[in-house]
Amino acid sequence: MTTIRSAARPRTGRALTSVLVIAIALAIAVPVAWVLLASLKQKGEFYGSPWVLPEGLHLQNYVDAFVTARMGRYFLTSVLVTVLGLVFVVAVSVPAAYVVARYEFRGRGLVEIALLAGLFVNVNYIVVPIFLMLVGWDRALVDVFPGGFFIDNPAVLSLVYAATSIPFTIYLLTAYFRSIPVDFEEAAALDGASRFQIMTRVMLPMARPALTTVLLFNFLAYWNDYIIALTLLPGEGKTLQVGLLNLMTAQKAAADYGRLYAGMVIVIVPVLIFYALIQRRLIEGMASGGVKG
Repeated sequence: MTTIRSAARPRTGRALTSVLVIAIALAIAVPVAWVLLASLKQKGEFYGSPWVLPEGLHLQNYVDAFVTARMGRYFLTSVLVTVLGLVFVVAVSVPAAYVVARYEFRGRGLVEIALLAGLFVNVNYIVVPIFLMLVGWDRALVDVFPGGFFIDNPAVLSLVYAATSIPFTIYLLTAYFRSIPVDFEEAAALDGASRFQIMTRVMLPMARPALTTVLLFNFLAYWNDYIIALTLLPGEGKTLQVGLLNLMTAQKAAADYGRLYAGMVIVIVPVLIFYALIQRRLIEGMASGGVKG
């Protein structure tokens, strides 16, 4: 009897887990599918039931969103800012994390404490000081750059994104570098590899799971940011999130929701594509982390 009960408990647990996973998947998939279908509807179709399928593929909504609402321009700005931000943060964080993880130097403890403290800083709370600092730099360089340089510059926005995400990135990469045995580095050093070659050819390939994780989290943070982009890009070169809010305001007044939902799809699709490209390595990283534990 005891054996039957103990065997039934794992089955019940697995069943509950499956139900929970299915419920979470539906909670995510249904709204995404609904937005996708709504983006294909004409203006008059929104006055009926919201769950009715579109009468046809009204792709003009996407054309209007890209061209008329300038979501295409905002899309390119977001891609540029996000890619530059990821390049900056990886270029700085990988060597910094390797040094913190493997080198003994004076003040390393203070550096680690500072990085740990940076994890608790909410970037949205310091966006105004960042803005005032950049405005001050523009005023100081007004003779060199009369039109300004630091404000309304996508490259500067990328640097701000990278700078604010460096503590998290270094913290995660440092922990992963420390989990890699030193034997690999010693073997590479015996073969004549330099420290830079060891970092790029030995450590970095082995740290791909951690690198994939930080790329995913930073990509989502940069792509979905609204407050920092709104503050530092006040001109016409807006990012996709800021442009989407402007589109939302305009389409609510016009009661033309098809173009609005098309804009939402434009925002969502790159995230889904990026995750689809890296999900395999992300899952491999989770599995390897579980094996190490």
